[in-house]
Parts: sequence; C-alpha cells; structure tokens
Amino acid sequence: MTGFVSFVGSGPGDPELLTLKALDRIKRADAILYDDLSAGPILSHARPSTDLVGVGKRAGRPSPKQHHVSRLLVDYARAGGRVVRLKSGDSGLFGRLEEELVALREAGIAFEIIPGVASPFAAAAAAGIPLTRRLSARRVQFVTGHDASGQLPADLDLDALADATACTVVFMGKRTFPLLAQAVMARGLAADTPAMLAEAVGSPAARYARSTLAALADQLAKGTGDKPALIFYGPLAESFHDD
Repeated sequence: MTGFVSFVGSGPGDPELLTLKALDRIKRADAILYDDLSAGPILSHARPSTDLVGVGKRAGRPSPKQHHVSRLLVDYARAGGRVVRLKSGDSGLFGRLEEELVALREAGIAFEIIPGVASPFAAAAAAGIPLTRRLSARRVQFVTGHDASGQLPADLDLDALADATACTVVFMGKRTFPLLAQAVMARGLAADTPAMLAEAVGSPAARYARSTLAALADQLAKGTGDKPALIFYGPLAESFHDD
C-alpha cells in the first residue's frame, strides 16, 4: 500500500515554534526527510524507530540534487507508512516545494502541506520589530539572493527592490548582497536606508545586527561567515536590538 507524505514546515529551527499539527506528524512518522535547518532538537521528537534522512541543501556546499531528493521521497512513500518531508521555515517559501509536489503527483502519492513559521516573521519577532509600519512601510517583499548557479538572479525587479516604502527581505543573499545593494542604490534607494542582518534565526547562536544598506554591503563584501542569514532593508523600526 502506498504511503502518505506530510510536507511539514518546521519554522526557523526553534522547536517551540512548531505547530501542534507539525509536532503530531513528526511524532507519528515512519520516515523523515529533513533539511539541515530542521535538524537538531526538532528531530528529538521523532520515534526511535523512525528513519531519519538528511537531504538539506546549503549554498556553496555539496548537497543532494533535487531530483535525488524527489526520488527518495517517492521511494519512501511507495514503501508505505507515514512520511514527513521536513522543511525549514514554511515549505512554500523558497523551499523547492513545487518540484517535490510534482514528483508525488506523477507517482500518484497523496500528500498534505502543513505551514510553518517563516523565518522573516521569526526574525522580526525576535528583533522586536514589525514588518509593516502604518505610515512608512506599506508593503513587504521577499526575494531570493541567488539563482540556481549561486549568482544574483538576472531577472530581479530592481525598481521594486529599490522602493523606499517597502520592507524587503532577502533570503540566501549574503554573498550577492553587495551587488544587489549597488543596483538598488543606482536606482535611487538611499545608502543610509536602515538594514538588518539576521543570522542563525531561531537557534541559540542567533544574531540580529543593525546597519545601513551601504554599510552592510561593505561588511559582506569583506566576508560572509558560514551562518545562514536573512537581510532586511527598508523603513525598519528603530527599536530592534543588536545581539
């Protein structure tokens, strides 16, 4: 009998941010295919008999190919039982969810999607800031900082990303942010636009550092470190703390 797959958004890594439904699926899973940022204490909720398979992708590091991950997911589901595909943050936000859904649909395997706390919301909450401000930040936009080759995507809407009334959150963009900052400043966004680097969100090593668009670009041009990070810029609240 073919099994069933639950795509579970694990949040940014803090097990206390798991939803009740996510925790239930993890506890009952026969197999869990997990991303790097979903490991650690979250997996401690799995049963001892559960197969735990790491399939995480990290920029600049050797990682499983997407077709291999999709194949594993189908194979585990065809073996029967309850399969959890554990993704960091929310599965539908830069999580390659669509490729895996297509593989399951083609194989005739049933699935569900359980949303998780997306990392921008967790980072903003931890830093003590809102993502919107009634009079100055009227829009929030999420963008990836790199394409499949690891470069800054060539088809970004730079005019939108230079909008001074938007709070912009850049995923996976530490290495390419100097180029992005240069491009949006060339389109009129002020060099002293508030910015924040949020590293290792949801983990004990989390760090939230206040900066400006130009200063953060200069900092990252000199070195990025190895912690996963989000970059915020725009009309951010001034009340966030540095850790």
